[in-house]
Amino acid sequence: MSQNSSNNLVAPNSRGALEQLKYEVAQELGITLSPDGYQGNKTSYENGSIGGYITKRLVTIAEQSLAGQYK
Repeated sequence: MSQNSSNNLVAPNSRGALEQLKYEVAQELGITLSPDGYQGNKTSYENGSIGGYITKRLVTIAEQSLAGQYK
């Protein structure tokens, strides 16, 4: 997550896990992220792909968590 992000996290202590997830997803997609957090040199497609896959993964995690709660 960029330091300039206007997104406010509901659980601020999740920031590290989300940052790690971003780098994992980028690596899986073959996209190299800048260690300083600046991603302005990436295409909209690349940034959108990373965000889309993160969302997909978070939804899967939530679904698995909910399924475990309601067994």
